[in-house]
Amino acid sequence: MRQAPAPSPGKPSGLARVCRVWGLARSIVSWQRPERAKPAARRGPLGPCADDELGDHSRRLLEASPCPGAGSRKVWARVRQSGIRTSPRRVLRLLRAHQLLAPTRRGQPHGPQAHEGTIIPAQVDPLWGTDRTATYTRADGQGAIFLAVDHGSAEWVGIHAATHGTRCEALEPIRHGVCTPLGTFTPDIAQGLRLRQAHGSQYLAQVFQEELTFGGITSAPACVRDPEGNGGAERFMRTLQEHL
Repeated sequence: MRQAPAPSPGKPSGLARVCRVWGLARSIVSWQRPERAKPAARRGPLGPCADDELGDHSRRLLEASPCPGAGSRKVWARVRQSGIRTSPRRVLRLLRAHQLLAPTRRGQPHGPQAHEGTIIPAQVDPLWGTDRTATYTRADGQGAIFLAVDHGSAEWVGIHAATHGTRCEALEPIRHGVCTPLGTFTPDIAQGLRLRQAHGSQYLAQVFQEELTFGGITSAPACVRDPEGNGGAERFMRTLQEHL
């Protein structure tokens, strides 16, 4: 239709006019067209020799080399020493096409890339998260805010602000979260509770960890590469910063 001449001007209608009359997008028409044949070989100058000849030459160099697992840059250097001046990218492409690349270590499996589990429990209180942020006040300057959040209900169970963010100040929201419903903080009073914290110096301190053990709280640090990590406390921290 776009090649057919229009009745009034006598010229081809064009793709834009046909799509406008039919109510179609030009991107849909272009996508539905048959794919154009791609060139079999790479465009541009080939250099001193063809790809097949250079590939065979690289194979002979590897067979004659005392180290059969040489990399592409060593093969490229030997190709240049033999009098053939070509680019390292071309040598790498031909080695990959002829399956002549040096073997590489696969490494150890690191587990699934996607997070298959969840850090949100089915009920409240089995898992808390704690984190620290900083704020600025006109009276005291920069200060630290520590808080503890319940991962099940996304509610904060304790919050504490201090001028200096030390390990002792980091314990205050945990004590507040335990003392509010139970009234005291005695040995093993919070049995079954897990606390998820970051790798900050306040949370890795011996005083902080001993206090958790005293109260019967199990430490569950956010591991490296853990997708959600300490997301519960961090999301609450972001909401707090937006409101402040």
